[in-house]
Amino acid sequence: MHAVPSRMEARLQARPAVAETPAPATEAPRQTSVKPDKAKTRTRILSAKKSSTPTWTTAEKSEMDSFLNELEKAPKPSLAQRSLAMAREQGRQMAAREEAEEALLELRPNAPPVNAFSLETYLDGMVRRLNRSAAFVERNQRDPGIRPAAVQFRLHPDGSLKSFVVLNAGDQAGEIAYIKAIIERSLPFSPFPPDIDRAARSLGITICIRPGSSGDGAGFTRMNGNRCN
Repeated sequence: MHAVPSRMEARLQARPAVAETPAPATEAPRQTSVKPDKAKTRTRILSAKKSSTPTWTTAEKSEMDSFLNELEKAPKPSLAQRSLAMAREQGRQMAAREEAEEALLELRPNAPPVNAFSLETYLDGMVRRLNRSAAFVERNQRDPGIRPAAVQFRLHPDGSLKSFVVLNAGDQAGEIAYIKAIIERSLPFSPFPPDIDRAARSLGITICIRPGSSGDGAGFTRMNGNRCN
């Protein structure tokens, strides 16, 4: 006899209704809870931008008004004071022009103005150098001449000689040769200071020969004005 197989049974158990049935009541509050947050965020951002605008407090406005009132009460310069200041400025400008005339500057295009003190200091240094060099150059005084004369030499920005020109020889051939020898002995002069170098391509110096004005010495001095007479 064959054994009868035992019967297998499978039972399907339904899940509790609470677990399977979606609860619509729980989703609605989730959607409504997001929208208020976004609205609040936008409100905070807009209010932050508005709060960045500066405002004046009553105390600050009062302090600023007081400051402006003090400026209004400050004494104004009188006509005489303004005229004196203008005269001083014109005097400084005239002195600078005289210095530029004495030292003939070959200016660069659109050159900045040369500092008058810097130019004067450089010219004084040149005079001292010429006088030191004169001690090493022999001078012939047998025929000093009686007529005035003038020569002009010009320097490159590096202090080297650009040109030597006789403006008026008169009867001073010996003195002109003596001056030329002194200039050659003095080369090279100091390079131009930065402000003069930026403004000028070259610098020319006029030397006047006035018979009987220098005595027995061979000294060079700065002349007043730019005329040799």
